[in-house]
Amino acid sequence: MKPTFAQIILPLNLKGTFTYKVPAELAEKIENGMRVLVPFGGKKIYTGIVFDLHDQEPEAFAPKEIINLLDDFPILPKEQISFWDWLSKYYLCNIGEIYRFAFPSSLKLESETYLKLKSGITIDFQNLDVNEMYLIQALEVRQLINLTEIEAFIPKKEIVKTIKSLIDLQYIEVDEKIAEKYKAKEIAFLKINEEEISSKSLAQILLLLKKAPKQQELFLLLLEQHTEDPEKTIKKSDILEDGNFAHSQLKSLIEKNLVLEYYLQKDRLQTYEGEIEDLDSLTDAQLEAKTEIDKALEEGKNVLLHGVTSSGKTHLYLDKIEETIEAGKNVLFLLPEIAITKQIVQRLEKKYGKQLGFYHQKLTDFERVEVWRRVRNNDLRILIGTRNALFLPYQNLGLIVVDEEHDSAYKPREVSPFFNAKDASQVLAKMYGANVILGSATPSVESYYLAKKEKLAYVFLGERFGKVKLPEFELINFKEEQDSKKIIGNFSLKLIDEIKKELDRKKQTMILHNRRGYANVVECESCGYVNYCSNCDVVMTYHKFSNEMKCHYCGQKASKPNACPKCNSENLNVRGVGVEQIHEEMVKIFPEAEVDRMDVDSMRKKFAYEKLYEKLEDGETDILVGTQMISKGLDFENIELVAIPRADSMLYVQDFRAEERAFQLITQVSGRAGRISGEGKVLIQTYNPEHSVFQLIKENDPSKIYEHFLEERKKFLYPPFVKLIMIELKHRKEDKVNRASQFLGSILHKYLPPECILGPEKSPIGKLNLMYQYQILLKLPRGKTYNEYKNLILKSFEEFEEITAYQSIKKLIFVDF
Repeated sequence: MKPTFAQIILPLNLKGTFTYKVPAELAEKIENGMRVLVPFGGKKIYTGIVFDLHDQEPEAFAPKEIINLLDDFPILPKEQISFWDWLSKYYLCNIGEIYRFAFPSSLKLESETYLKLKSGITIDFQNLDVNEMYLIQALEVRQLINLTEIEAFIPKKEIVKTIKSLIDLQYIEVDEKIAEKYKAKEIAFLKINEEEISSKSLAQILLLLKKAPKQQELFLLLLEQHTEDPEKTIKKSDILEDGNFAHSQLKSLIEKNLVLEYYLQKDRLQTYEGEIEDLDSLTDAQLEAKTEIDKALEEGKNVLLHGVTSSGKTHLYLDKIEETIEAGKNVLFLLPEIAITKQIVQRLEKKYGKQLGFYHQKLTDFERVEVWRRVRNNDLRILIGTRNALFLPYQNLGLIVVDEEHDSAYKPREVSPFFNAKDASQVLAKMYGANVILGSATPSVESYYLAKKEKLAYVFLGERFGKVKLPEFELINFKEEQDSKKIIGNFSLKLIDEIKKELDRKKQTMILHNRRGYANVVECESCGYVNYCSNCDVVMTYHKFSNEMKCHYCGQKASKPNACPKCNSENLNVRGVGVEQIHEEMVKIFPEAEVDRMDVDSMRKKFAYEKLYEKLEDGETDILVGTQMISKGLDFENIELVAIPRADSMLYVQDFRAEERAFQLITQVSGRAGRISGEGKVLIQTYNPEHSVFQLIKENDPSKIYEHFLEERKKFLYPPFVKLIMIELKHRKEDKVNRASQFLGSILHKYLPPECILGPEKSPIGKLNLMYQYQILLKLPRGKTYNEYKNLILKSFEEFEEITAYQSIKKLIFVDF
């Protein structure tokens, strides 16, 4: 039976899907997952995705018709449509928001869609109304017109009607090639015109070019390259880039018909062209872990691979990837951020060459379209990507590997829709019938709990590769060192002595301080004035390197004051310690050593990461000071010592996960030490060495520390024992957002038990980017009751949205906060 109506997903942050009528001529062709052009909201035209087809006519309104199909076959697999649907329901977000995030923008046509006249048509102007005539006349003059330009001569309300009428009359059509914006990259090549040369002698040609010596020289160069290897392509840019020849000289040779210019399409993404090689064999400990993984996957269970740092988790991943590909399936390898791919990419490229692809935020839109199409055509066997790679149109996904599964980059709070890629990957895998391996040296408490409850198979790899010893932890009581005057700046003499020993042994040291900038605050000693960001309720951080104050939330910058703006005192002091200050102290203490810094600010320049990576590899860097960036993806044999001079700053943060994050960061960074020698050492400087987290880290017994975390979470009712939903309301007027939060709180109290609702309260940072923030935290029981409560929350939102005064309030929902 032919469908008469379609539910369409639009790339708009609006609730649900929209009903459109399927024209009779499209009924045979239309399928779920295809892109369609549809009118929306008067004049606008959007590219929608067909979510569902049916024959139930809506009662309350007359649906508009679909204008056109943009695909001959579904661009989105049914598994992805189901995945989008699950994400929107689980994370309480709109499916249009997911569509906007998931698709490269070149595949979403909007009001920049172009129209053109159909070729070979005869137009009967007598049957056209005035608007239709205007459009036809404009197209006769301009050939191509986009919707925005049509607004100049046709009333907005009439635009869609006019276009639809002319499409129905088959006078005009959508120019998809231009509308899709994406163009394959074309590269210019040169070749000698053999026909021209064979008709003249070389002497004649050289005589022709006698008065233009540069043209003659260029011609001889091209002729030489052509004679050496007639099959070899000569790239135009290679000939011109050294500056010996100008465009005009080449142009003259082309005009004289001696040289031909031609173009070839080329992927924007570079693929590996080198030698393909096999991987090393596994160690006994790895083989044992692999047997456990195989057994779990055969039973249909996903795996949590808890491998200590440098235990060879990557080696196991590679082995499972190879097996999956041999079985004819494809692999998605997820990483928290693309910067840490270097070492695994080198290994995979050597094995799989062109069958390996990448997908992440740093690609241009055109590059994303290229990857999208290669995945759609099943040209890629392995895809390495960040969390947005979950949305590619996979054909036969067999395995998803989530490396560093604990990393908070899988669940950022800055980019909507707000979802956890680690959890979403398991749902996506289930839809494809694929397996999942979650890997980490410090799994999240939630994943560890699921493994202990046997919802995930737990595989522990407790031995470093090559039976190398794990690093030793030592705690330094900084208060005692201060009292006995055994310190220089932020370093105890004991710590300085250990770093000196490493320098004498020609070994490298890493120093972790997870705070950007030079100082947390610049304070007036006379009146206590501190410099607040004008957009946010936060103190601006002082960056000495650029001599400016920066807000790390909105990015605002200001110059450092020379005198207090309030009392004009010049007695200004810096308070708090940032990574720049730690770096400066190291340079002063060890003037002979090469001290480098790795943080967001120092890595902004292009290739900064790669250059520093090479310095570390070549042993040119003696001491590396950095934020949490240094804990990820660095694997060098000469790093023996890791020092954490101000470890307490990691614990005293307003977050129930602060202890877990401190443990993860310290363990991850400690894993960089002694990876080859087994003589790694970690020195933790703290005012409170008796703190349970530091003591448990020193014991180096993962099961004990996770038991401690789970006990704490159970005692105070936090995940994994409850489900958390954070609702954040934002507005430029504080009184309005305060009233709105109180009103939403009162509606929630109507449906949920009072013990489930915390707030409404002003957010810890009350103003961000000129928006005042209030929040409500919901602690909900797990299981069936959770779904019932979730429906009541949705009902509360509906009631809240009925108040027109509050429709300008921005509402953000974070599920599994």
